[in-house]
Amino acid sequence: MNRRHLLSLTAVGSTAALLPRSVAAASAVKLEKGATILFQGDSITDAGRDRKTEGSANNPSMLGRGYPFHLAGQLLADHAALGLSIYNRGISGNKVPDLEARWQQDCLDLKPAVLSILIGVNDLWHKLNGKYDGTPEVYRDGFTALIGRTKTALPDVTLVICEPFVLRCGAVNDTWFPEFETRRAFAADVAKAAGAIWVPFQERFDEAVKAGTEPAYWAADGVHPSQAGHGLMAKVWREAVGI
Repeated sequence: MNRRHLLSLTAVGSTAALLPRSVAAASAVKLEKGATILFQGDSITDAGRDRKTEGSANNPSMLGRGYPFHLAGQLLADHAALGLSIYNRGISGNKVPDLEARWQQDCLDLKPAVLSILIGVNDLWHKLNGKYDGTPEVYRDGFTALIGRTKTALPDVTLVICEPFVLRCGAVNDTWFPEFETRRAFAADVAKAAGAIWVPFQERFDEAVKAGTEPAYWAADGVHPSQAGHGLMAKVWREAVGI
């Protein structure tokens, strides 16, 4: 790990977290009538959603059982007059290259006003399992290119980049580190460069564990959140995004 990325690592819990929050505070997200909100990512976002109903905005089955479901209910209730359309297009097992391959249909064609992306855990997990060979730099560069493509097609989109996270239990052991921290720092770099809102999931899970709960309470296998974990994610997302 070079000096620059070591500095990014030490800052990811403080400076990187402060930057996106200040962006959100400086330019609060304003939802227009009929706005589309899209959640993208891997199995954490997918959370068992029904693919057969994915074209039906706000459909509970389409939203899955995770944080997008929690958030959709809250947002639809709090902004009932706006007629929001909320979609979940997370797919279990996805990495950055998988998002790129389906981005036109599953993102750009939906023309979201707010786009939330959580991606990164499989980019390392599949590497550890021998199913993928992408380096942290491949993750960073691919993610950067994906965001660039998005901003070109949707110049007015509000980008929300969520911090990849793991908890030290279940499938997550010492072999994940320090590479996972490098990737997490790269995600913060991508968010900063794009002027995106940053959602500090890892920071808040770490705080929750430090306060006295066991890691498995939030995610039994260290990756996939429990009911409590998804609930905390929804809370942190709304605090960061401000809607």
